Amino acid sequence: MSDSLKKKLKLKVSAINNGTVIDHIPSENLFKVISILGLQSLKTQITFGANLESEKLGSKAIIKLSDVFFKDDEINKIALIAKNAKLNIIRDYEVVEKRVVEVPDKIIGIVKCFNPKCITNNEDITTHFTVISKNPLDLKCKYCEKITHEDQIVIKQSIK
Repeated sequence: MSDSLKKKLKLKVSAINNGTVIDHIPSENLFKVISILGLQSLKTQITFGANLESEKLGSKAIIKLSDVFFKDDEINKIALIAKNAKLNIIRDYEVVEKRVVEVPDKIIGIVKCFNPKCITNNEDITTHFTVISKNPLDLKCKYCEKITHEDQIVIKQSIK
C-alpha cells in the first residue's frame, strides 16, 4: 500500500480551510475541553472526534473549529486536563503555526476549590488560583489559601 493511500485511509475528520485544530486530547477529556473553551455556544462549524487511534496516547480526541482562533491564555486552559494537547492554526488548508499548550500562571473560574469550607463553594464567587507547581500541578486558592493538588482537580460544571 502506498504512503499516500495510507495517509488518506488515516484521515478520519475532514480538513478545514481556516481555523484551529486542537489535537492530542485524551478521549475521556474531550467534553471537558469543549466546556472549558465554551465551544458549545459557538455558531461556526465544529467537528470533533473521540477514540481516534494515536501512537502517543493510544486513543485521542480532536477538535476542528472553522474560522475560530484563540488567544494563548484561552487555549492554555486546556493544559489543566490535556497536558499533551497540540494546537494547529490553519490558513488555506495549510498548517501555518503549531503550538503546545502550557499551564497558565493563574486559573480563574475553571477549577473548583477542593476545600468544602472555601467561600467559593458556599457563595457565588468566582474561583481564583495561583499555579504554584506545574508538574505535578498544584493550585493555591486566593481565598482560603488551601492547595488543590493535580489528583484533586475538579473542573467546574458551569464556567463563569
